[in-house]
Amino acid sequence: MLAGNQWQPIAALLSLVVALALQIGVNYSNDYSDGIRGTDNDRIGPIRLTASGLASAEAVKRAAVISYAIAVLAGLVLASLSSWWILFVGCAALVAAWGYTGGKNPYGYRGLGEISVFLFFGVVATVGTYYVQTLEFSFAVFAASVPMGALSCALLVINNIRDRERDAQVGKSTLAVRLGDQNSRRFFIFLLAISYLAAPLTGNVLALLTLATAPQALSLSREVRAGASGPALIPLLARTGQLQLHFAITFALALSF
Repeated sequence: MLAGNQWQPIAALLSLVVALALQIGVNYSNDYSDGIRGTDNDRIGPIRLTASGLASAEAVKRAAVISYAIAVLAGLVLASLSSWWILFVGCAALVAAWGYTGGKNPYGYRGLGEISVFLFFGVVATVGTYYVQTLEFSFAVFAASVPMGALSCALLVINNIRDRERDAQVGKSTLAVRLGDQNSRRFFIFLLAISYLAAPLTGNVLALLTLATAPQALSLSREVRAGASGPALIPLLARTGQLQLHFAITFALALSF
């Protein structure tokens, strides 16, 4: 069993493998599920493998299964080193990953994708990684998970704003479809703002260093609010990913002291 507050490099590496394998797996499974449903036809964003015919649906599905298998194997080893209870979390993550666009009633088609992203990319990833290191929970680590979840949600929101009209036509009721264009843009800005408001709740004053990335957030907010749409949102999606990376690096460095 892991114990104490010392850094456990093996647990950290296994946590990284699980997270990356699940991220890759969900991208493949979304590509497969959307592709066989035909919802990726006439796509505005980057080319998808299944819909474009660059790879067969079965090959993409196989890649998803292999990615999930790697996550399971790493998760089993991680559980043996920390706590077997995390296997329940792992099972939930697998179900959420596949169920986003897969199965007969995908929850991503009902406007629930952002909730799942916040929970699994934010709370579960951050709190779970901390737990396998320390076997403890704390309010501070939950507070640290909020910006990570919110910025991950922001990526999904701007992606869905870009695809909103096409998604509505094919019956894909994402949150952007449900909220409408203007409210979706306001929600995107709210997610960026809540990231900066939540960071100091960790109790570490150095978390305020994340404000160094605020000019990026303000620039993004202005451009999204101004009404950029369709292909014009693709560069803003990339910049949202850059903001998330820069925020996370600054936040991690601040919390390490």
